[in-house]
Amino acid sequence: MHRSLASRSALALLFALALAGGAAAQQAQGAAPAAPCGGDLSAFLEGVKKDAIAAGASAAAADEAFAGADIDPKVLSRDRAQGVFKQTFLEFSQRTVSQARLDIGRQKMKQYADVFARAEQEFGVPPGVITAFWAMETDFGAVQGDFNTRNALVTLSHDCRRPELFRPQLIALIEMVQHGDLDPATNTGAWAGEIGQVQMLPRDIIAYGMDGDGDGHVRLKQSSPDAILTAAKFIQHLGFERGQPWLQEVTLPDNLPFEKSGLGGTMKAAEWFALGVKPRDGNTAFGDLEGDLVLPQGRMGPAFIAYPNFKIYLEWNKSFIYTTSAAYFGTRLSGAEPYLKGAPEQGLASDQMKALQTKLQSLGHDVGEIDGILGSGTRVAIQKEQKRLGMPADGWATPALLNAL
Repeated sequence: MHRSLASRSALALLFALALAGGAAAQQAQGAAPAAPCGGDLSAFLEGVKKDAIAAGASAAAADEAFAGADIDPKVLSRDRAQGVFKQTFLEFSQRTVSQARLDIGRQKMKQYADVFARAEQEFGVPPGVITAFWAMETDFGAVQGDFNTRNALVTLSHDCRRPELFRPQLIALIEMVQHGDLDPATNTGAWAGEIGQVQMLPRDIIAYGMDGDGDGHVRLKQSSPDAILTAAKFIQHLGFERGQPWLQEVTLPDNLPFEKSGLGGTMKAAEWFALGVKPRDGNTAFGDLEGDLVLPQGRMGPAFIAYPNFKIYLEWNKSFIYTTSAAYFGTRLSGAEPYLKGAPEQGLASDQMKALQTKLQSLGHDVGEIDGILGSGTRVAIQKEQKRLGMPADGWATPALLNAL
């Protein structure tokens, strides 16, 4: 295992990217000043080189990493124009957890059975969990991004919007070059610097990278065994508990205290079972674990118990729809049946959702940005108003609720 220059996780970085205020907010809270940024590119890179050498990298590795480095305007364009996630759970999960992807995933699990067995033995992460992330991130390595990784990180480090987040990644990239794990001139990946088949940032590759194919290198772009084992170690680091479930489909009775549903509840799975919630697979063995009843499209749509291991999905990606789909994908690859689609009540279009959020905000609820997205804050506010109005408080935004408000 390579000596780590840094320990902050890529997913912690992604969380930070989503937080309002960025560096300004950190400084307002008394954090250290942002890293130097902007100005002459050569002078900027010389400063990064000095920091890298102080952290243990060689001058030769820094020079090799930065030879030909340049600002990529397309990276800045992507950074300024990040989209918002507006698909429903049924729309997104039906598209991403397709039969073709399930078939390929099962083939990959068979092809790399020995590697997956090692991953589960050493890190406690089942093959289905790893494979689902592999599929969701890059379609099993087929779509890894075509941005030069070095230039992407140079661009985002030099840019003065969030240099404190990306400069450490650039320093970690120098260490990868020093170890012979990355060619700075040719390595490509995502616009924000993520690398390889499971899309990880350099600091996490340094900290959690595993040589799965025995060639003495960690190359997540080229090597599926490296990607599988590295993902397993990283998922364990995020808190995945060996032998425990993460998501379980359930059916619901009509008379539930729906106001207790949603993430962050205080009930155990057994308490939901006692209220008539039934696992479709019949397994109630994990009733003593905390269990949140999650209803991505309300009580009339698919329903799941989310166990503590579900939290690692929320660390991988903050989008509730994305993470629930990824977790569901993992259950399918682990033998679960397709979910029951149900008949969800009609949802709201983006402009209607913004109107609802505006009304909720005027009633004193904190829904965050008025963005037309059914996020966690909006769901909690909806539940409170549904309960006040005598509606089933399932957190799903409907025209009936909008009209009632």
